[in-house]
Amino acid sequence: MRNPEELFELTPAVDELPAGLPLVAGLTGFADAGAAVTQLNRYLLDTIPTTEVAVFDNDALLDYRARRPTILFDQDHLADYEPPRLVLSLARDELNKPFLLLTGYEPDFQWDRFADALLGLMGRFEVSSTTWVHAIPMPVPHTRPIKVTVSGNRSDLVESMSAWKPRTQAPANLLHLIEYRLASRGESVAGFVLLVPHYLSDTEFPLAAVTALESVSAATGLIFPTDRLREEGREFVAKIDEQVTGSEELARLVGTLEERHDTYMQGNPLPSPLVDEDGSVPTADEIAAELEKFLAARRRADEDQG
Repeated sequence: MRNPEELFELTPAVDELPAGLPLVAGLTGFADAGAAVTQLNRYLLDTIPTTEVAVFDNDALLDYRARRPTILFDQDHLADYEPPRLVLSLARDELNKPFLLLTGYEPDFQWDRFADALLGLMGRFEVSSTTWVHAIPMPVPHTRPIKVTVSGNRSDLVESMSAWKPRTQAPANLLHLIEYRLASRGESVAGFVLLVPHYLSDTEFPLAAVTALESVSAATGLIFPTDRLREEGREFVAKIDEQVTGSEELARLVGTLEERHDTYMQGNPLPSPLVDEDGSVPTADEIAAELEKFLAARRRADEDQG
């Protein structure tokens, strides 16, 4: 196997990196419901100090045809080119506490080699714990706080925060592989799966990013500014509620999801928050159809403002 260290380049900042920091990770590209990880990465990079430590090789890891870079065409010429980036950075939270932050895309190729590279860096920097997040769509109502499923070997987090504990097979992402290898070594690792209302999975749901930040804080003790995201979340939910209030059908469907959610959370022996007593799985497609007009209008408004 080729040397994993050839997958990245270190920056001069590595010489000043303190040992024993926690690692926080979120990679985009798979099941990012509500754009939770996309928002998390963007928000952290925009609001807290970060310094790049290691930059990974796009040409070795990225499928450009599946995730094409952005090019800016300015009237008659190409003005800018922005390829995706996969970066390990030194970051500092709101109280100036340092930690490592892995942001960017989930590699399309060379998973084992990338895992060896990342685990090698983590060993070199004596990473104290690893926390990662991703999000999946679930038939749950937007009127309830977003719940999480916790994996890894942090029993304290599993017991206090994990709302759904299924036994199931699911498509893996690369950070699942990292978690699996860390857990097999007995190293501290926690993965948070955000359970996002699936009729909002194709839009940016600010409260999903808030839940991601809260989950990271619970695992690491890091403190992040969330006021802007919370305000955006309140405005977003208020607009959705307007749509629901104006439609008896939507109100009935959301009410059904609320009842199912609340019954499950009260300890009713349903096998999961998804499944009714007769084994049926509610799709909430009617909600998605009705809300599509609102979401499309919101996207157009954002583009006009941009």
